[in-house]
Amino acid sequence: MEEESARHTCLKLEPKDSNSIFVKATWFASHFDLSVTDGLHAWICPASEDEVRDRAAQWDQPVPEYVALAERYLGFQQPDSVYGFANAGDGHKRLSWTFEKEGTKLQWRWKCQPAPDSKKTTAEILDFLMEANIRLSEEVLIKTQAFERLKVEVEKCLEQSEKISSEKIEFESALYAKFLEVLNSKKAKLRDLRAQLAKRDPADGKLPQEEESTDKTESFDDGSDDEKSEEESSKNVMGTSKGAQTSRSRGRKRTMRK
Repeated sequence: MEEESARHTCLKLEPKDSNSIFVKATWFASHFDLSVTDGLHAWICPASEDEVRDRAAQWDQPVPEYVALAERYLGFQQPDSVYGFANAGDGHKRLSWTFEKEGTKLQWRWKCQPAPDSKKTTAEILDFLMEANIRLSEEVLIKTQAFERLKVEVEKCLEQSEKISSEKIEFESALYAKFLEVLNSKKAKLRDLRAQLAKRDPADGKLPQEEESTDKTESFDDGSDDEKSEEESSKNVMGTSKGAQTSRSRGRKRTMRK
């Protein structure tokens, strides 16, 4: 399980007190292994779980946090850190790096022992770098091809967009021209109608109104004559009835006198 979860890094360092070196590291959850070469000699540092646990306890850190911080500085060179690779006697080397914590500058150091086979260790580091370079080149090639395909698609989309925009402008221009044509035709028809109305005789439009007023007057007079005749007849009837009543009353009075 640890081999499956292992992470590998390889960093080129320029320590302040030695020539350039390559540091290859294999990181696990609770320990790590270092391989260092300057191209001629090689050193190793197998940091066991017990050693990492003791170092983490000295710094009051959990083991995973300690390993993660070491990976941060040995997997990727930090510009604010000072790296060292100094002699430690008997062919050993001491790998160190600095970092700041809560405003205090601290230093971690790990002692590296000579590799049993310097050529083999150096070759392993170079093989790792070559494989990483090949993988990186393949990724760059794949991404470059993907970028080129995307670029072609973008150009096609832009071309199609410009075509659609041009067709839209042409359609709007044709529609506007058609609208103007219809509008001008309607205006011409309105001008013709106004001209025709202006040429007509003004008396033609007034005759029907005079005839209509004459008819209305005659009908009103006819109605008034009928009403007068009816009133006169009713008065005659009322006068006759009154005369009859008077003659009757006179006759009765004469009879009673007798």
